[in-house]
Formats: sequence, C-alpha cells, structure tokens
Amino acid sequence: MKKLAFLILFVSFSIFGQTKYLTKTGIVDFEASVPSFEEVKATNNTVTAIINTDNGEFAALVLVKGFRFKNALMEEHFNENYAESDKFPKATFKGKLVDFDISNLKETYTINGILSFHGKSKELKLSCRLTQMEKVFKISGDFIALASDYDIDIPKIVSKKIAEEIQVSFNFDLMKK
Repeated sequence: MKKLAFLILFVSFSIFGQTKYLTKTGIVDFEASVPSFEEVKATNNTVTAIINTDNGEFAALVLVKGFRFKNALMEEHFNENYAESDKFPKATFKGKLVDFDISNLKETYTINGILSFHGKSKELKLSCRLTQMEKVFKISGDFIALASDYDIDIPKIVSKKIAEEIQVSFNFDLMKK
C-alpha cells in the first residue's frame, strides 16, 4: 500500500528533466487539546513527501494509522471514530510553492495547495520555512485545520475536551532522488 501511494505521488509529477527531493521519514504532528483536559496530541514520523525543485511542486502523503498518541485508547478512538482510518486510510497534500526559484531561495514561502483528509478536500494557503543544507532541503511549517471542514464529528459528550481548531505542524528533510 505504501509503495503504491509513493508511486502515485511520484507519477503526479512530470518525469523527465526534473530534480526531485524526497523523504519517507517526514514528521506531521497535530494537537487538538483543550486547557484543563487530557492532551489530545499525535505524531506521525513516516510521512512521504516530495518537492520538484524545477517548478516548486510539493506533495505529501500521510498514512492515517501512522499517528501515535501517548494513550492507546485515544489512538483507537481517533482511528475508529474520528478519522475512520479503515475507510479513509490516507491524507494527502498537493501544492506549489509560490514564486519558487531554485537559483534565488527565500527563507519563507507560501504554498497553495489542496489538503485531502477523511474524504474531503480543502484548498489551503500555508506558510512554510525552507532551508537548503548541502544536499538536503528542509521544509517546515504549521497551520490550523478545522475538524468541521473535513466532516469530523466531535460528539457533544467530549466536545469540551477536543478542540475544533486543530494545530498541525510539519517537518520534512528531503534528499535528492
């Protein structure tokens, strides 16, 4: 499944004459905690991401079951009740860094793209930091996603314990393919 998903990401870019950097160990964190209640936070450190440095196209693939929580029961509830990861096993982001030019790199970029999660897609405009160190491109940033934008139902009984606004952060160290 993971190989197939990576192949889909790879094929989504034109194959000839382009320079690509990728990782299979990117990190995506999210937090939907509410003060005075148990922390609702998870990390996935097996995220696949790729950037085409010829045109600034960027894509990431997250296998939803890869998110790890401190509490196993919370992880189970996340996968079964909220993300429905058997039905919606992956989340993807496909976009492009605005005004990206490999010969004139900036520290911050805007990425316009589409985040798909839980069967819903939403256009996003994200800010990210980009640095190049030898043969590695580092891309990191954060944004807020609303549970309601992705049809995530938070039952009334726990609605005061789980935030509607979910803080998402990402960190990718991409190496030349």
